[in-house]
Amino acid sequence: MRQYSADLTPPWKKPKPVPEVAAEPGLVVEEPGTGFCGAVIRCEAGTVTLEDRFGKHRVFPLEPRGFLLEGRAVTLVRPPSNGPSRPSRTASGSVAVPGARARVARAGRIYVEGRHDAELVEKVWGDDLRIEGVVVEYLEGVDDLPAIVAEFAPGPDARLGVLVDHLLPGTKEWRIAQSVTSDHALVVGHPYIDIWEAVKPSALGIGSWPRVPHGQDWKTGVCRALGWPTDNTGAVWQAILARVGSYKDLEPELLGCVERLIDHVTVP
Repeated sequence: MRQYSADLTPPWKKPKPVPEVAAEPGLVVEEPGTGFCGAVIRCEAGTVTLEDRFGKHRVFPLEPRGFLLEGRAVTLVRPPSNGPSRPSRTASGSVAVPGARARVARAGRIYVEGRHDAELVEKVWGDDLRIEGVVVEYLEGVDDLPAIVAEFAPGPDARLGVLVDHLLPGTKEWRIAQSVTSDHALVVGHPYIDIWEAVKPSALGIGSWPRVPHGQDWKTGVCRALGWPTDNTGAVWQAILARVGSYKDLEPELLGCVERLIDHVTVP
């Protein structure tokens, strides 16, 4: 007699098999039912604990097709017992994601005034920004901001964040920033004359950043006061940047500004 399967579901209606992925610490996945996205920090019998970029924890059951990895359905499984017990951290303090691919770039962008500022943001937040799919672009000066915002046309699905230097109320730069600020365009300014000051003096082995008389080029004055070369401030900056290992080497005021911008362009 011919044998028939008890499953009478037509082949075109059967769900396609999905890959099984070990829930290793640091793996970033999304639970589609809630939209919660985070890195695996713990996997126990039947459950997995995720931590999002704000440090919030959620526990989910290990169910077939229960998660999305890079937008595709996967089944998380408990990793071998000899796997790593704790994920490492990125330079910004977020959970590291070993081997993670950069996410397709969002429509939203972050503009950073100053080349040195952009290099510092890339060094400390680069891993986070690639995972979030956020592109950082270089802004030469605040005077260019109205034209950039007009061309970008920020909206709910394409938010714009801008980081500028030493933004003081009442100044021309402040008025320009105010004129382009909206629900979808956020302009924040760190309180430092130059991004150099956002690096903690302790990271550089100095007691404090020197005061530079008004009217004197700040970088040149700093180099002169500290006995650093004054003829190549770009090289001095590279030496400063090399001493920055993580967010712990930066002042909290800058950390707050950058985190606000990342939140603005990534949080719905």
